Amino acid sequence: MKKKDIRILLVDDEPDILEIVGYNLSSEGYQISTAENGIAALEKAKKVKPHLIILDVMMPGMDGIEACEKLRGMPDLKDTIITFFTARGEDYSQVAGFEAGADDYITKPVKPKVLLSKVKALLRRFKESTDVDSKIKLGNLIINREEYKVVLGKEEIILPRKEFELLALLASKPGKVFKREDILDRVWGNEVVVGGRTIDVHIRKLREKLGDEKFKTVKGVGYKFVT
Repeated sequence: MKKKDIRILLVDDEPDILEIVGYNLSSEGYQISTAENGIAALEKAKKVKPHLIILDVMMPGMDGIEACEKLRGMPDLKDTIITFFTARGEDYSQVAGFEAGADDYITKPVKPKVLLSKVKALLRRFKESTDVDSKIKLGNLIINREEYKVVLGKEEIILPRKEFELLALLASKPGKVFKREDILDRVWGNEVVVGGRTIDVHIRKLREKLGDEKFKTVKGVGYKFVT
């Protein structure tokens, strides 16, 4: 996909941020749309269907956490990458952001070159599946990589992008212990900086949705999928 075809939605209540960051991204050739709060972001996202959303946390009206949750509920945006862009500390907002369905977290202020590098790394994670034989069947669990769909028994379960990719990775080789560093590299990419608790948050959410017994923690090493 060429840069001119990539749509990025930038959401922030600070006009200077929208102008400066928007300028740097548009100068790279991306299609840039902006919104000044969460409510406006929902409306704009419905119209432009962005590939990437850069979302501030602290905004009036509707904050980024709530906006992210609502964006993740839109079927047309199931493949959209969402990264938070905020000056808040890691302990609360980063974990809350991942629980809301975010893919990554960027702390501001950030130098333009660093931001562009992160955006490029994030966009590399955006892939439209072309593999028609991309189903994993494990008992009553079916994972369809092509459609980003998970069916457990007769129930379809909607997962955020990174939860889906983590599940698909672990389930691709049941019983194999995937090291934490391998999971970060293969699901998030080694050029994307994420917090150490990222995997733990996503595993916890998967356990809540699919069953605690399906995921085993190997202390000091990583995780494995159990059939």
